[in-house]
Amino acid sequence: MRAASPLLSIFCALVYAFLLAPIVVVVLASFNAGNFLTFPPQGLSLRWFWTFLQNDVFLNAIVYSATLAAAATAASLVIGTMAALYYVRFSARHAETVRIALLLPLILPEILTAIALLFFFYEIEIGTSHRIALYTGHVLMTLPFVFLNVVTSLQGRDDACELAARSLGASRYTAFRRITLPLIAPGLATGGVFAFIISFDTFGISFILKGTGSAPLPIQLYDYLRFNFTPEAAAVSTVSILFTLVAVVLVDRLFGRGRAA
Repeated sequence: MRAASPLLSIFCALVYAFLLAPIVVVVLASFNAGNFLTFPPQGLSLRWFWTFLQNDVFLNAIVYSATLAAAATAASLVIGTMAALYYVRFSARHAETVRIALLLPLILPEILTAIALLFFFYEIEIGTSHRIALYTGHVLMTLPFVFLNVVTSLQGRDDACELAARSLGASRYTAFRRITLPLIAPGLATGGVFAFIISFDTFGISFILKGTGSAPLPIQLYDYLRFNFTPEAAAVSTVSILFTLVAVVLVDRLFGRGRAA
């Protein structure tokens, strides 16, 4: 068993290197001093970050993506928490049906979900002219992550404290706010971060359901790379990666194992 440990460590290191290699390439390419997106970089420079900061198209796309992701995350937190509470406490016979129904957007290919939503909204004569179609798609894609994390936080928790609060005169809302909500806070935070990141970076749903006018950042990057191949795209991607990393680290500091201990 001990003889296999170094081999396992090497294998894990190779897997991590393989998974992280594309991110490293993008980050290094963003510092390219040349005029084209190449790797290895032709010298090091911050010129493309400065170009990006002066590009209103990308800046507006980031704001739009962040706003859309925040709105989708808020809806997913509310719906996902209610669904998790029902699944853990009340679903009983239909627990598996409820779980599969909520996880379907995660199980099915994203493009199929997008096409189904597109047909649905055109059938009810809304189409993609209103942002409700895009918003609904993002909520569907982020909901499973909130549901899974809140379910994990709820399972194994003793309901005795909430029942005791109810027996002492607390309303359902007060018992939930003072007892249950603090217990599931780590699950809510983790699910919220996952939901925000997924919504911010999702491409298929945004590509199919986007209307006219503003477009999320992944769509703007796609359109940009169709006609331009400069390191500015890598600079935008690097900022997005940094933003995601900061969010993950912040949640880990606030609700991670060390904090729980």
